[in-house]
Amino acid sequence: MTGLAPIPAAIDHRSFGELLREWRNARGTSQLALSTRARVSTRHLSYLETGRASPSREMVLMLAQAFEMPLRDRNAFLQAAGFAPMYRETPLHAHPMGPVRDAIDVLLRSTEPNPTFVLNRRADILATNKTGDWLLSTFNEDIDSFARPYNIGRLLTSPNGDRAYIENWEEVARMSLARVRRELGGAHVRDSTDEELLRTIDAAWAELGDPPHVSEPLPLLITVRFRRGELALNLFSTHATLGTQLDVTLQELRIEMFFPADEQSKRVLARRGGAPSHGRGPRTRRPRRRPGREPAVGRHDPRR
Repeated sequence: MTGLAPIPAAIDHRSFGELLREWRNARGTSQLALSTRARVSTRHLSYLETGRASPSREMVLMLAQAFEMPLRDRNAFLQAAGFAPMYRETPLHAHPMGPVRDAIDVLLRSTEPNPTFVLNRRADILATNKTGDWLLSTFNEDIDSFARPYNIGRLLTSPNGDRAYIENWEEVARMSLARVRRELGGAHVRDSTDEELLRTIDAAWAELGDPPHVSEPLPLLITVRFRRGELALNLFSTHATLGTQLDVTLQELRIEMFFPADEQSKRVLARRGGAPSHGRGPRTRRPRRRPGREPAVGRHDPRR
């Protein structure tokens, strides 16, 4: 499984009052509504936003909870107020993450032959199973021209990516890029890599139109319609996260699993079940063959 390389923490130069105002506006919350939710007077909130008052650590955490901030942003909120970060950010390759890596490896293998990807908040592809590796190799113009980790936003917007092989590219790009913008944009804390990715994505909105509004009704499912020559594959995806996360890295992990949207796509993936990996996904252990037992004649052996 590909590990998550250590990334320097983002440095946010915004004051606590600026962050408070930005988060309140981003959440569409008035000072009155926030005061009720956080059990603090509107006058004190006004003083906090203008810098006329300094918050206690408990007040910072209470406001962060009211905004339902991700852990990364809670750390930045605490630092802006002059306090130490509260939540760790442990690299995925670190020793304490061993059980998590094992769990992810089991999940990737168990979802075969359906393509599965492990993503972080900026939609970098941290690991795939064999079929996910095949999907990247098959439906991208030149996958090797991209630096690793591959990024969903860059693959969607680059001429060397998968745009030419997604029949409903505009629909898929609009929803996928909007998700990345929500994760990184607005009041969220960002580093230089985040900023560069947002600039790349913003260039695509000139063609796609405005991002989906929060009140815009969403379809039940968005099917990604891949096609390359005679090979067609219609897939829909589901996202899973780890529960009860108290670590920044764990909270930001996403498991994206693709499933066939029709019988023909199901047959295509089934034929991929025992195909060899192209070397971009995680290594998996092959089950040992019991002595004296051979595969039945005519039966496909997925280990070959």
